[in-house]
Amino acid sequence: MTPGKLAIVVPCYNEQEVLPQSLPVLQKVLQQLIDKQLVKDDSKIVFVDDGSTDTTWSLIEQASHLNQDVAGVKLSRNFGHQGALLAGLSVVADADLTITIDSDLQDDPTAMIAMVEKYHEGNEVVYGVRNNRDSDSSFKRTTAELFYKIMGFLGVNLVPDSADFRLLSQRATRVLLSYPEKNLFLRGLVPLVGFKSDKVYYRRHERAAGTSKYPLYKMLHFAIDGITSFSVAPIKLIMSLGLLIVGISLLLLIYTIIQKMRGDVVSGWSSLMVSIWALGGIQLICISVIGEYVGKIFNEVKGRPRFTIEKNLYNKTKNEQGENDD
Repeated sequence: MTPGKLAIVVPCYNEQEVLPQSLPVLQKVLQQLIDKQLVKDDSKIVFVDDGSTDTTWSLIEQASHLNQDVAGVKLSRNFGHQGALLAGLSVVADADLTITIDSDLQDDPTAMIAMVEKYHEGNEVVYGVRNNRDSDSSFKRTTAELFYKIMGFLGVNLVPDSADFRLLSQRATRVLLSYPEKNLFLRGLVPLVGFKSDKVYYRRHERAAGTSKYPLYKMLHFAIDGITSFSVAPIKLIMSLGLLIVGISLLLLIYTIIQKMRGDVVSGWSSLMVSIWALGGIQLICISVIGEYVGKIFNEVKGRPRFTIEKNLYNKTKNEQGENDD
């Protein structure tokens, strides 16, 4: 396979502390790929500023003016990590292959060399997979394992320990961009693309600088998005729970009638109150789960753009309005 043009898409949100460190590292790896003749010399690193409120965009703009291998894309506001990734992919859709990687250097940039080699072996999707979770807390390791088990139980095809560090061929990128949903969960969408795929294992590191943009509440929201975007199993579980409660109620009704006939009547204020509170809580949970799906339908039918590009230094001739459903 002949060398192709590579675009390395790097989503950024308030990363002014880490960008000066990550840029030279990414440039070094890109130059190694060019020297090995694995990619063309017009390959680029494309930083996507997801509505940062610090000097992130200024740093990107400055780097793009000083380096021919660096370009930038600025979104009009914060659209979230997944929206920024999709915006970057839409801008570089002309590239023969694309690699997405976060700017914090937790994902090992040197693994990109092995990814491109896998691409030259005929793979159109190459997943970066962590070979350890030593850098995570015990709580995060446990919850991550639980998340993948739940997703597997619900029938969602995910690559365990693989986040958004991956390589996509041009064809795979265009197929991914053709998916119109607004509720983005790329870890679940990419396996749906199909095509020949492989994995590259790497050791994940601590953040080079700055703070994580995924605190606990965002991780929980991300997990709920993943589950509700790809499976209706929770709604089916609610139905099963409802039937179970009805069955228990019938048994209790029969038991109460029998006790009444035997004259063994005991006042049950406590048990009654517990039952009311328990059933009330279950009902609220069920309504919330159903509401989550209704909310997703609400967001989908509005048809709003998944991102809006304010500035495009990668290809200034492109329409700077986010290609709605690209």
